[in-house]
Amino acid sequence: MPDATPPQRSRWSAARPRVPVREVLADLASTAAAPLPPLSRPRWLRRLPHFLVGLVALLITFTSADTFTTEYRLGFPLGNLFGIAQGVAVVLALWRPVPAWWLSLGGTVLGAMAARNLMVAGGGFPGPDWPWGSAAITAQAFVLFLLALRLPTRVAVGALSLTALVTYFLQGVVGGAAYRSTGLPALVVFAAVLLLGIALRGRREARTQLVEQASLTEEERARRTLLEERSRIARELHDVVAHHMSVISIQAQVAPHLVENPSEELKENLAGIRQNALEALIELRRVLGVLRSENPEDPYGLGAGTGAAPDSPQPTLDRLDALVTNTRAAGLEVTTEISGERLPLAPGVELSAYRIIQEALSNALRHAPGSTVRVELCHFPRGLQVRIINSRPERPAAPSPGAGHGLLGMRERAAMLGGTLVTAETSHGGFVVAAFLPRNGVALTDDASPDHPSPDHPSPDVDTSGRTGDKSR
Repeated sequence: MPDATPPQRSRWSAARPRVPVREVLADLASTAAAPLPPLSRPRWLRRLPHFLVGLVALLITFTSADTFTTEYRLGFPLGNLFGIAQGVAVVLALWRPVPAWWLSLGGTVLGAMAARNLMVAGGGFPGPDWPWGSAAITAQAFVLFLLALRLPTRVAVGALSLTALVTYFLQGVVGGAAYRSTGLPALVVFAAVLLLGIALRGRREARTQLVEQASLTEEERARRTLLEERSRIARELHDVVAHHMSVISIQAQVAPHLVENPSEELKENLAGIRQNALEALIELRRVLGVLRSENPEDPYGLGAGTGAAPDSPQPTLDRLDALVTNTRAAGLEVTTEISGERLPLAPGVELSAYRIIQEALSNALRHAPGSTVRVELCHFPRGLQVRIINSRPERPAAPSPGAGHGLLGMRERAAMLGGTLVTAETSHGGFVVAAFLPRNGVALTDDASPDHPSPDHPSPDVDTSGRTGDKSR
């Protein structure tokens, strides 16, 4: 039998908290499919097991038909019918073992009951093999083997138990006039093939679990190695760079007091040096937080990787035009609108705003092909508001792989800077991402006023052309 891959998830793999007897009866009453997969290698012999079982089924059909017709004296039409039933049961077991088992068992029982009063002794022998003929035993053994190979052990044991009860009823309760008893030898054969099928299935599952565990272990080892390297880099940055930046800040603060009558220009330069050192320390803390995170595939903490190298220059809003141009080249119609007086923004705010826009445009490319996208930047004294609105897609989006952490990454970026981000579907089938980032990357302590909006309020809606409007839902 093939060293096959585990069966697809079906009712057989679902755990059902029921009484065991009821569970087995429910399994034996099911017609769920449990197909025997082809061989994984070599490829030119993939269907060899199916071909061999088909040959066996053909031989069983002729042999069983001869037994029912001549030995059981059922006649040509009825004997052939029971013979065909046995052959069909063997072939059916390749895809639906439980219905195949019922067909094989039912055909044997009906044939044995029909032949009970027709069997006669002859030639010094007590009579034909009954209730299981040799062909019927072979057919039932193949069916039970394929059932044990594909289904849980409880189903196989339940099928064998019911087969034993039916055999006892036919031979021990009903009986016949002249026959050679085959009940016990048949049950011994059935038990042997059942144990073989259960053993092969357990071996296959154990090997599959071992391969899966080895794969998980290798992935975990690689992930742990990468995290250790990132932690080492973070420690070095903290111990070396942060120390030097702190020293620069302190020296710049102390320097004016070491000079007699320092000029205003010198004071301004030293104050600028100190301010730049403090901002560098803030940005360094954020970088250390990213390095110590447990997402090695995302060097910038975006939630959905950008594919940029960790040592590439950090983008700012000055590169927004290039980002929009690339998005247009990919097939989206993108418009931008910038309003308000642009004030200096903290480097982290610039980076996060760029990444939020980048992720939103990437999502629109993946999930809203053919849509119109509008990017709005509103500068306020207290911060920057970013809105990315896309209209209804013109065609269904193709399946897109990924963990689906893009929105989460955008929210984390906004929260890291003390800002907020909300997302919502629009009444016309589009999507909107709205974020407000404080100008200095520090959370606001007072409530947002009308002239300093925040996306904490209900997000706007858009129509299919990308224009904003009130929510109509």
